[in-house]
Order: sequence, then C-alpha cells, then structure tokens
Amino acid sequence: MQIILVRHGETALNAARVLQPPDTPLSALGLQQAGAVARRLAGDGVAGIVSSDLARARQTAEAIAGRCQNLKVVLSPAFRERDFGDWRGLPYDSLPADALHTEAAPPGGESAADFAARCRQAWAALLSLQAHLGGALVVVSHGLTIGQWLAGLPLAPGAGQRGERLGNTAVTQVDATAPHTVRLFNCTRHLAAGLQEGAGSLSGG
Repeated sequence: MQIILVRHGETALNAARVLQPPDTPLSALGLQQAGAVARRLAGDGVAGIVSSDLARARQTAEAIAGRCQNLKVVLSPAFRERDFGDWRGLPYDSLPADALHTEAAPPGGESAADFAARCRQAWAALLSLQAHLGGALVVVSHGLTIGQWLAGLPLAPGAGQRGERLGNTAVTQVDATAPHTVRLFNCTRHLAAGLQEGAGSLSGG
C-alpha cells in the first residue's frame, strides 16, 4: 500500500516569492497543474484523500477527488505549512532571516521545533488512516511539511534525486509500512512544458 504525497499547485505568491497568507488560492497555472495531477492519479487505485485546509491545498485536493470517484476530501489543519505568523504576505527575500530554514519562531509564528513536532504527529495519524484503507491514500500538503515527513526515510534506487525543493503538484510515493521507503520522489512528469513553474518560484512558505 502506498501513501501518495502531493504538493499543492502554484499560486501567484509562489511565483512572486512571497510568504503566503492562509487564504491564498491557486493561480490560473496552479489550477491547470491541479487538473494535470488529478488526471495522473485517476487510475492509481486511490481509496482516500486528505488535505491541508489551506485554500491552495484544498483546491488541489478537490481537483484530484473529482477524478477519483468523487471521493470526499478530509481537511485538517495538522497538514498545514509551517506558520510564519507576521511574515506572511511579505516578500521572502526582504525578510530579516531565511524563513524556510530559521530555527526561531517568526513573530506570531511557529518555531522549527514546534513545526517538526506537529509534523511527526500528523505523519503518525496518516499512517493510522492508511492502515484502514483498501488502497492508496493521497495527501495534499505543502513543501516544508512534506519535507519534514520525508526526512530520514530511505530512498529506493531510481526514485529520483533527493532534495529539499518540491515542485508544484509534485508526486512522491512512500510505502505505508515500515521502513516507509520512498519509491518516487518529486515527480512532475504529468506537467507539460507550458505547465512547469518558474525557476524562482518558492517551494515552501
């Protein structure tokens, strides 16, 4: 059995390198990307879909659900991106620290340690949920969150090159049983050339 991790589609603020408020929707390109990954996953035996409740993830998950027997999307704040507090809405390159890597909590936000602890709890919940399904579980989330879940997991030969950057609507497949080997990492083969994100787009935030 597999857990299929999907990063949300692109937003205008991804492309502009701005940390995103919770209600940031997908851009027109992001909606097209969501449709493309939905078509890709339609034949993969998906039995359940869960998603971050942030708008950009929810829209991506709903596109996938529409192609997968109209499954109900289960939303949870546990699968959200790291909370950058008062830095949300600000250009990433103007911040006083590297938001994607700082250990300290931004003003009104979440420290790296608190974020990691939340991600560990969320991963345990995902494993428990998948154990009760008869097929693959799709999880739509965010770049940093998925990165936390994958940290330390073994990578199968041919799975792809491990890195911290995940593309918009990138698909990553993980075994649902220990040691949770990553069978496919950061795959965007479903995106035609015109649907690829810009090289400077933020992956996280």
